[in-house]
Amino acid sequence: MTESIGVAFLGVGRMGEIHLRNLASISGVKVLVVADAKLDSAERGRRMIGAESASADIEGAIQYPGVDAVIIVSPTDTHAQLIEASSMAGKAVFCEKPIALDLAETKRVVDVVLSRKTPIQLGFMRRYDPGYAAAKKKIDQGELGNLETFRALSRDTFPPDLKFLLSSGGIFLDMAVHDLDLARFLVGEVDEVLSWGSVLVDQRFAEAGDADTAVCLLRFRNGVLGVVETARRSNWGYDIRTEIAGSLGKVVIEAPQKIPMTFSKDFASTFDHYENFPDRFEAAYRLELEAFFRTLRERKQPAPGPADGLETLRLALAATRSWREQRPVKISEIA
Repeated sequence: MTESIGVAFLGVGRMGEIHLRNLASISGVKVLVVADAKLDSAERGRRMIGAESASADIEGAIQYPGVDAVIIVSPTDTHAQLIEASSMAGKAVFCEKPIALDLAETKRVVDVVLSRKTPIQLGFMRRYDPGYAAAKKKIDQGELGNLETFRALSRDTFPPDLKFLLSSGGIFLDMAVHDLDLARFLVGEVDEVLSWGSVLVDQRFAEAGDADTAVCLLRFRNGVLGVVETARRSNWGYDIRTEIAGSLGKVVIEAPQKIPMTFSKDFASTFDHYENFPDRFEAAYRLELEAFFRTLRERKQPAPGPADGLETLRLALAATRSWREQRPVKISEIA
C-alpha cells in the first residue's frame, strides 16, 4: 500500500455525501475519482472532496490510475457487481451493506473475494459506535458473566417512500438487519428465529408486500434468548436501544439526547432527540472508515468482512421466511 491511499468513490446519494465528508478528515487518503450514474451528482461529489475527476462510468472508475481502494455507496442492486469488479482489479473495498439481497449471489461474490484475499469491509456502522464498541469490550472481558438475554429496538423517524420499499428487500433485510448483525457481533450466532410483522403505520407497506412494524425472537446457539423490535416510524425521533444482560451485570446502549442539555421549567423537563441515523451514528460512520484505512495500512483484513455479510443476510432471510410462513425457522434452513 502506498503512503497515500488512492480512492475511487462510487455513488453520491445521501449516504455518499456522509462518507465523502468523513473522508475529507482522514489523513493519508486521496479521493482521485468520484463516479455516479448521474454526472451532475458525480461532479457535486468531486467538488465536495476536491477529487481529480468526476465520471458517470461507475465501473470504469475502478480502473482510474492510482486507485488502491474503492468505496461503494451506490444502489444496493449494484453492490455485488462492483465488489466483484474491484476484487478482480486487485482493489480493497469498503461497501455499504448488503453485498446483495439474494443468498446465492452473495455466496458467489463472497467466494470470489475470499479466493482473491480481497480486503473488504461492509458498512455495519453500529459496530463502530462508541457505545456498542464499549459494550463488546465488556462482554469479551467477561464482566457480564454468562450471557442470558439480548434486546434491541430500532424505530426510524420517517417511513421511506413506496419506490424504496419495492426494492429494499423488506423490513428484516433493510432495517432489522442492523440489530441482527449486532446480535451476532455481541452475543454469537443464532440457531432459530420466530418473527411477526404488521402494517400499522402506512398502507404503502402492504402495497409493497412489506411490514412497517415487526418483532423477531432469537434463540442463540449458546442458549441466550433475544428479541428484536423494529418500526418504521417514530413521532418522537430516531429511537435505537439495546440491552444485553448476564449473570453478573448488563450493558445498555442508547443515546436519547442529541444535545447534553435538559431544559426544566414549570415542573417539567425537555431535551432534544436525534432526528435520524446520520446524526445518531455520526461518530460511527467516521470511525468505520478510519478503521478501514488503518487496517489497509497494517495489511490486515478489515471487519465486518464478507463472511459477516453472508451470515447476517442468512439471519435476516430466516426472519423474513418466519414472518411470511408464520412458523419458527432454523438458520440452517437458509442454504
